[in-house]
Amino acid sequence: MNEKELQSYLAEASRDVEQALDRLLPMRQISPEAAIYFAMRYSLFGGGKRLRPALFFAALEACGAKRDAYLDVAAALEMIHTASLIHDDMPEMDDDDLRRGRPSCHKVYGPAMALLAGDGLFIHAFAVLSRPLPGAAPERQLAAVREIALRSGLGGMVAGQAAEWDNMTRPVDQGLLEYISRGKTSALLIAAVKAAGLLAGADGEKLQALDDYGLHAGLAFQIIDDVLDVEGDDATLGKPAGSDEERGLVTFASLLGCDEARRQAEAEAEAAVAALAVFGAEADTLRAFPPFFVSRRH
Repeated sequence: MNEKELQSYLAEASRDVEQALDRLLPMRQISPEAAIYFAMRYSLFGGGKRLRPALFFAALEACGAKRDAYLDVAAALEMIHTASLIHDDMPEMDDDDLRRGRPSCHKVYGPAMALLAGDGLFIHAFAVLSRPLPGAAPERQLAAVREIALRSGLGGMVAGQAAEWDNMTRPVDQGLLEYISRGKTSALLIAAVKAAGLLAGADGEKLQALDDYGLHAGLAFQIIDDVLDVEGDDATLGKPAGSDEERGLVTFASLLGCDEARRQAEAEAEAAVAALAVFGAEADTLRAFPPFFVSRRH
């Protein structure tokens, strides 16, 4: 699959997941709590590549399942990701005024409502995930939900963010930086592909392959994110460029230099693709993502 075909795949996945999101989180304009729906939907429908749902769909296909029965799971993954972005942008965290090319949630609705919007999306995601799925055996659904919960919380994303914040004033080497990135970035990618494998009934060898794939793909993505923060601009990135340096944050770009960081990102992308050796041509869509992560400009 070439990049043009992948872009078409991403557009189709985005349409599917946005329809599911609109159904799962409809607007309530006449209610005392209407503002929280405005804030949640403002961030949820503010653009973005919908990479995690797309990876989830591609992993389902690699494991011989179809997406239609699992659209709600893909939507829940996007809710969790969006919730993390709302919280990341807040003054107490990254204090970023832009997200996806427009004002961050807290700049439009205030920090208190943004905090509640992030909380609401996180919690609603698991309410959605806990609904019976007609296409999945209950034990498979439970395993997938548990995987997403672990990777979203202390087994991944939240732990990675906490490690980053707790070490901001200490010397950070590459080992610690990789540990942080495995949590804050790789974890939710692993959750997306591994949850798909669990729902589809993949065997242990394929589940481990998906785990390894998500780990390396996430590192490739994060390394390039760090490089783009140095080399990009606000308009292209849709968020403030140079914010990592402004906050004194140690990144792959600042630690290794942009050229070496790009070489390491390429190596991680190659490792991600190599992890899929147990799959055949049915995983070709998954194989297309890591090179795209490295070549992207935003």
